[in-house]
Amino acid sequence: MVTQDLKKFSSPVFPFTAIVGQEEMKLALQLNVIDPKIGGVMIMGDRGTGKSTTIRAIADLLPEIEVVKDDPFNSHKSDLDLMGNEVKIAIQNDETLETEFIKIPMIDLPLGATEDRVCGTIDIEKALTEGVKAFEPGLLAKANRGLLYVDEVNLLDDHLVDILLDSAASGWNTVEREGISIRHPARFVLVGSGNPEEGELRPQLLDRFGMHAEIRTVKDPILRVKVVEERTSFDQMPMVWIENYETQQQELRTRIIDAQTLLPSVQIDYDLRVKISEVCSRLDVDGLRGDIVTNRAAKAHAAYNGRDKVTIEDIEKIITLCLRHRLRKDPLESIDSGDKVSRIFKEIFEIDD
Repeated sequence: MVTQDLKKFSSPVFPFTAIVGQEEMKLALQLNVIDPKIGGVMIMGDRGTGKSTTIRAIADLLPEIEVVKDDPFNSHKSDLDLMGNEVKIAIQNDETLETEFIKIPMIDLPLGATEDRVCGTIDIEKALTEGVKAFEPGLLAKANRGLLYVDEVNLLDDHLVDILLDSAASGWNTVEREGISIRHPARFVLVGSGNPEEGELRPQLLDRFGMHAEIRTVKDPILRVKVVEERTSFDQMPMVWIENYETQQQELRTRIIDAQTLLPSVQIDYDLRVKISEVCSRLDVDGLRGDIVTNRAAKAHAAYNGRDKVTIEDIEKIITLCLRHRLRKDPLESIDSGDKVSRIFKEIFEIDD
């Protein structure tokens, strides 16, 4: 009951559909929600450009999910890849499970978080004396089936970033202490943000983020005034704002749900797949992750637009997001990596400027 009351008094969230500009970041977040296997988003940009606001807004926009009641992993009632061990055992024993609907979890990872706080801990004493696996879930357990947001990810310890990326890619978290091992589902959309002035992420870590969105401070004075006015107005009358945007929010919510349903049936032609790989090859992208992510993102973009077949326009919209962070940095290169991806794409797909 207390949690229900807390939900009522939680602070209002700025509506996602009311956010002005930053189209690249908004598209990347929506596509990752449609297909979490894209592998998350790294958002790099100046301070005060609405990174955190947008990420909280997408979490608030998403529909509620059905979870097994009082389960620390937000377990799904029937999908084995999304449920903890106790729920699996209960299903095998034909026990009836009580479920409830909750908002999509949106977990903030604090900068000073320890590995135990992130992964969870095993109570060794209890395990030895009582013979039971006493597990204290961490933030990865709470983030299962939701979003995990790491602000200033470029300032986080490299080994912690590694753990997050491993879990995001595999959908599982394994904790091992003194010969005792516990594994639980940790399927989430990983969203990292950072300011390039505070240092870059190591290339091998950056490569493991599915998409990389770059955002800039709005330069147009009229647009800046609009953003300031809207934010001030929202802070003064948040409930009025939320009501005004409810129809648009619901339309987008439905569009995302429809896209998730359509996604498994979306096809991409062989010749388009060959051309995507040709772009990756010409750009000298290491490994095949770029090819895989571009294919997935193109399918998600087609589903987002209600189509079951990928077009060149779908690929054009997402290819820069998927590849710009995978290029080798050349100090003598004057062209921006995003522009380079776009140029090679147009050459191979024979698109005129």
